[in-house]
Amino acid sequence: MTGAGAAPRRRALDVFRGATVALMIVVNNPGSWNHLYAPLDHAAWNGCTPTDLVFPFFLFAVGNALALMLPRLAAAPAFWQRVARRTALIFAIGLFLNACPFVRWDAAGELVARDWGALRIMGVLQRIALAFGAAAVIVHLGGRRGALIAAAVLLLGYWAACEAWGAAGDVYSLGGWFGTAVDRALLGVSHLYRGEGVPFDPEGLASTAPAVAQVLLGWWVGEQVRREAAGPALVARLCLGAVALLALAWLWQLEMPLNKKIWTSSYVLHTTGLAMLALAVLIQLVEIRRPPRGLAFWARACEAFGRNPLFIFVLSGFLPRVLGLLRWRDGVGADGQPAWITPLPWLYGHVFAHLPGDPRLGSLAYALALLAAFGALAWWLDARRIYIRV
Repeated sequence: MTGAGAAPRRRALDVFRGATVALMIVVNNPGSWNHLYAPLDHAAWNGCTPTDLVFPFFLFAVGNALALMLPRLAAAPAFWQRVARRTALIFAIGLFLNACPFVRWDAAGELVARDWGALRIMGVLQRIALAFGAAAVIVHLGGRRGALIAAAVLLLGYWAACEAWGAAGDVYSLGGWFGTAVDRALLGVSHLYRGEGVPFDPEGLASTAPAVAQVLLGWWVGEQVRREAAGPALVARLCLGAVALLALAWLWQLEMPLNKKIWTSSYVLHTTGLAMLALAVLIQLVEIRRPPRGLAFWARACEAFGRNPLFIFVLSGFLPRVLGLLRWRDGVGADGQPAWITPLPWLYGHVFAHLPGDPRLGSLAYALALLAAFGALAWWLDARRIYIRV
């Protein structure tokens, strides 16, 4: 039963959110980063692969969820405290994951404390927290019209900042993008991500501004879905809106390329348009029509993920880090010293890596096995109506 002021759940939104979490688990946990099918790898810089859709789809889903929870939040006398608490808690969980498991094995085989001076401050959950908090405040103060204006200002303002403050003639390159200077000044060089070979954070502060716009667009779509009955008219409006955003993104990318790592404004419109199309298809398949048995099973599995999205995502990041502390000898390395292995690499190396054929198949099979394990947990929690919220 839905309480006063609360919005009814829409199954398509749960399925969409759950499918996004499931794909996050697959792309974040391959058996080997050296053996990836092209669609399961990020674009090297400019461009957009299917994997590059996962995070923006999740931010879009955060906006959808905001549309369902905001009427209840806004009616509460402690709106500001609740939004601040949720924002701070999600950010803190992200920091916890970055720090986890707090110790590491050194070259001498001793457990030593991690280097706190090099702790990365930003990350996926930190961006989600900031984007959620900012979007909730904007919608609360500005309403529907204010949210759309704010989204436009954020996207256009970010474009202007890139052009004005980036390196002349090279504003969208790794070295020319202005946001790295902002992140280095505010966060410190030692607290940035180094996966690109230089201190650069793909979830940094500057590129979080267009991510807020993505959540606002997700909220606007969620409002449409929340207010209207599932039917052909809703599906048609979502499809038309998606086509308009995709066309605008295509025009914009002629000047501002699609780029996940610096979260360009054209990338926001492109991925939001695709998310709207995906949501329209799900509404048609799981709410308007009765899906065939096979599809119904997968929809139900995704729905279970979507009922505990944050918990399952955090657990999928936490568990491999903790298991990495358990190790045992596994032969001798090239230097003649004992080689050590941990549980999940052992599982991949001794089982999935030996599957016949393309080594990418074994890497994917390992990721799907982990997905099945987390899926079983999500299904069990949903069957018992256990929903872990923050």
